[in-house]
Amino acid sequence: MPRPATHIFRLLKWGRTLARHGALRGIERDINTPPPVKRLARIARLGTFQPQEPDYAGAFQEIGPAAIKLGQTLATRPDLVGDAAAHNLLSLQDSLPPVPFSEIEASIASSFGQPVEELFSEIDPQPVGAASIAQVHRGITTDGKKVAIKVLRPGIRERFARDIDTYEWAAAHLEALGGEAERLRPRLTIANFKRWTNRELDLRREAASASELADKMNGVEGYLIPAIDWDRTNGRVMTVDWIDGIKISKVDELKAKGHDLDDLARRLVIAFLTQAISGGFFHADMHQGNLFVQDDGTIAAIDFGIMGRIDRRARAWLAEILYGLTTGNYRRVAEIHFEAQYVPSYHSVDEFATALRAVGEPMRGKPVSELSVGQMLDGLFAITRDFDMQTQPHLLLLQKSMVMVEGIATQLNSQINMWDVSEPYVRSWIRDELGPEAALADRIREDTQTLLRLPDLIRRIEDRFPAKGGAPDPPPLPQIELMWEGRKGAGRKLMGYLVAAAIGAGGIFAAMQLGWLG
Repeated sequence: MPRPATHIFRLLKWGRTLARHGALRGIERDINTPPPVKRLARIARLGTFQPQEPDYAGAFQEIGPAAIKLGQTLATRPDLVGDAAAHNLLSLQDSLPPVPFSEIEASIASSFGQPVEELFSEIDPQPVGAASIAQVHRGITTDGKKVAIKVLRPGIRERFARDIDTYEWAAAHLEALGGEAERLRPRLTIANFKRWTNRELDLRREAASASELADKMNGVEGYLIPAIDWDRTNGRVMTVDWIDGIKISKVDELKAKGHDLDDLARRLVIAFLTQAISGGFFHADMHQGNLFVQDDGTIAAIDFGIMGRIDRRARAWLAEILYGLTTGNYRRVAEIHFEAQYVPSYHSVDEFATALRAVGEPMRGKPVSELSVGQMLDGLFAITRDFDMQTQPHLLLLQKSMVMVEGIATQLNSQINMWDVSEPYVRSWIRDELGPEAALADRIREDTQTLLRLPDLIRRIEDRFPAKGGAPDPPPLPQIELMWEGRKGAGRKLMGYLVAAAIGAGGIFAAMQLGWLG
């Protein structure tokens, strides 16, 4: 276990990098920042030349691989980092200079315990992609099959473990400040981040995720998951079928090939809803670089390192929430939040319904081109603060994925209405999967406008599910001794200032300080 001095040194070094990119400026300006932290942020940037606008993405890119992954996670958390920082972090590119091919070749050989030539007849030394965790090469197996070979960067597991230790230490001290920090649960954010990255660092897990998703999407036309070559896959190397196609972001090339962009956008949305609601297991990294369109119009997905999972109860709640928003039944959506125990019972259901209406009504019936996703998320996160909602990490990953899908669909068809596309699918799933009682409730709601509650009917036939919305139990959090524990008076106060100095000038505090970056 590293000593506190080691964590402080790392945080100060990262904080200096953030300062050079102007990423500490928001801490100084925000009225919620304690005066000692403001002073320490000013000290951290002394002698630096800062850009006019903060560049959080550039800072995380410079800090290194674990910071890149953390930055991508924080891009989905404007409630933690502020809207401006979250928007900037969305531009964070998960790319680094490639590892020399000789090291990649040696890693493949050592991981399989046999010469590379016995596995592959050809590997292109030039990678087709070099990300923070792994890089991908095109190859041909000894039996003549075209494949993509994904190989972990040498030493990446050790580097991630070292940095995450410091993230956990900083998050524990931040949460110990209490108040809003405790509500936002930064320790849980880091715990989930650690769990997700550990999955990415074991390529067998990614291969298994791809295989499972392929099973769940079996029978869905026009959506392809590449097959895994299990004989050439282990913890550090993954081999999959090579995908030929046009990146879904290259709209002009898709048009030139004669693809129906409106149909592609619709099928992409339905494919995601099928994964999330029907399967409860979804591709959570559906950005433009991970989706291709083949000649026959099939959408092919790659890179399954980040996956989301929600159980049947949570899917039922999700379907009801989406259906309630598409039909304008904000009272029902509010009740779902209370029944799922997302909102404490001392709040008013009616007040929460009104708050949801303020966010939902401006979106209904309008194409995405006329909506501001940033404003919508700002409104939703304001509600979470006003109604003391604790963070639900399993739903945040789903939300991030929905925003990604919406962005790609909008590029393909700027006039697409996400609600119109989603509503028939969600309504059909509720009727087909939740039984005749759900269909009866839906018909009565439409015909008589009663307040008959669908979850009441669901519970009669599915009472084995817990009444907490399917939220998984949080992962165990590490026991971290706070620097000021066991100290009294001036000694405790001094330790508190030392920790504030480390965190206030460091990357984690700068990235997570309750919106102080905005």
